[in-house]
Amino acid sequence: MEAKDRIIVALDVDNLAMAGFLARRLAPHVGCFKVGLELLTAEGAPNVVKSVQLSGGRVFYDGKFADIPNTVAGASKVVAKMGVKMFNVHASAGRKAVEAAVANKGASLVLGVTVLTSIDEAECISIFGDKPGVKVLQFSRMLAEVGADGIICSPQELKLLGGQIELDNLLKVTPGVRPEWAAVGDQKRVMTPAEAIKAGADYLVIGRPITKPPAEIGTPIDAAKKIAEEIGMVLG
Repeated sequence: MEAKDRIIVALDVDNLAMAGFLARRLAPHVGCFKVGLELLTAEGAPNVVKSVQLSGGRVFYDGKFADIPNTVAGASKVVAKMGVKMFNVHASAGRKAVEAAVANKGASLVLGVTVLTSIDEAECISIFGDKPGVKVLQFSRMLAEVGADGIICSPQELKLLGGQIELDNLLKVTPGVRPEWAAVGDQKRVMTPAEAIKAGADYLVIGRPITKPPAEIGTPIDAAKKIAEEIGMVLG
């Protein structure tokens, strides 16, 4: 992969006009576009996916499926038929639900959501009963066992996962990536693009630093190019 292909831009907007505008401009400079709950709910999943694809972009469908296995199976089959590059399911939905997603993924990749990057250690213990590192490792091992293609985790857990041979075949997709020149926002466990790639990330999910960059950085295209350059320096 080229450095730019490792960038997944989060289209965290609420209308197709803005999503399409960003996708058309950025498609030559990034690898994929993440469409999430705000845009999918506002405009409808088929419309959103088709709009990004017609703009020349590939789609990461961030629907975060978390339901009983039969429902996850049906949703996975539908989204796979849309031709998305990847979609995700919550690992906390359980082994059977993830197996259902894998069995119905078609040509798409299935990613497992572990612990959201907005959740700090105290909240993780409250929700899952243990610290983020422990839970991410537990979820990741389950995802590998049932044939998922990758995992979504904070960059802070990448080094831990990299030391586990049984997880080598899983793609590591990391939100919570912020260049030094960007505001952290509501993410709790973050790294810069260079740090995340060094730690073992395959793909970086980046939203506001690209879609709404600081004035001194320039346009979204300028921001994407700057991040790709940073990744390229690490990859050599």
